[in-house]
Amino acid sequence: MSGEKRRGWIQFSALLIQNANFRGFFSGKIFQGDTKAVCVPGINCYSCPGAVGACPVGSLQTFLASRPVKFPYYVLGLLILFGTILGRAVCGFLCPFGFIQELIHKIPLPKKKIGSFPGDRALRKLKYAILLVMVILLPLAMDYTPTFCKYICPAGTLEGGIPLVLFGSSKLNFPAGTLFYTKLAVLILLFVLSLFLFRPFCKYLCPLGAFYGLFNRVSLYRMRPEPEKCTHCGACSAVCPMQVDPSATPNHTECIRCGRCTSACPAGALHLGFSRRAGAAEVQDGER
Repeated sequence: MSGEKRRGWIQFSALLIQNANFRGFFSGKIFQGDTKAVCVPGINCYSCPGAVGACPVGSLQTFLASRPVKFPYYVLGLLILFGTILGRAVCGFLCPFGFIQELIHKIPLPKKKIGSFPGDRALRKLKYAILLVMVILLPLAMDYTPTFCKYICPAGTLEGGIPLVLFGSSKLNFPAGTLFYTKLAVLILLFVLSLFLFRPFCKYLCPLGAFYGLFNRVSLYRMRPEPEKCTHCGACSAVCPMQVDPSATPNHTECIRCGRCTSACPAGALHLGFSRRAGAAEVQDGER
C-alpha cells in the first residue's frame, strides 16, 4: 500500500473514531458521554450529533468567553502537547474536515487544478489573524460568545448545523435563521473552491492549522532531510499540494506532513517521522 493510500485510511479511521456516535445522526441528539470532556486533536464540532469528543478551538473559546474568564490550562496544554508531538501532521492525518476537502479535491475536472495564484501567500496569513481575533480577542471581549464557531466555522455547519436542522429534535430548539444560511453559503463556497484548490480552509482560514504550524520546526514528528543526497531536481516541490519546497524549507509552517515529497524524491533525501536520520546535517528550517 502506498503512503498516500495509507494516509487516506488513517484519515478515514480518524473521522469514524471521532464521530463514533452514529445513531446521533439519525436521532439529532448531541452525545453527552464522559468522553465529551476530552478534546480531539483536529477540528470536529462539539455539536455534531456523532461527535464523541470536544473540538479544541470551541473549547478554547468557551474558556475565554466565560465570565469570569477562566484561563484554558487544560485546552492550551493539550494543544501544545499535540503540537509538540505532531505539529501539522494533525492536519494531514487526523482532521476530519481536512479529509473531506481532500476527497472533494480528488473529483476530476476538465480543467487543471490550481496550485497557486496571485495573492495566495498573502491570503495564507489570514488564518493567523483569525486565530488572534476570532478565537482569542473577541471571545475575551464578548460574553459567552465563541465567535469563530458562531460566525465562521464551516466544519461546525457541516457536522453540527446541517444534521441538527435536518434531524434535530424540538428539544434542541435549533432554528435555521439568517446566520445559519450565511454559514451554509461559506461552506458551499469552500467546497466549490476545494474542487480547484487543495484544502482552501486549511490554507487560508483554519486557526488550528495556524497554531500547529508554529510547532512544525520543533515537533517530534517532522521532516528530516539529508542535504548531501539532494540533487535539487525539484521533484519534491512539484508534488507538494501546499506549495512548499521541502528541499529548502523542510519544516515550513504550511507543511501538513502528507508525505508526497518523500515518495517523489528520487534520491531518498527526505525522511518524515520521529527518527532523527538526518543528524547534524539537517537543513535550517524557516519560511520564505
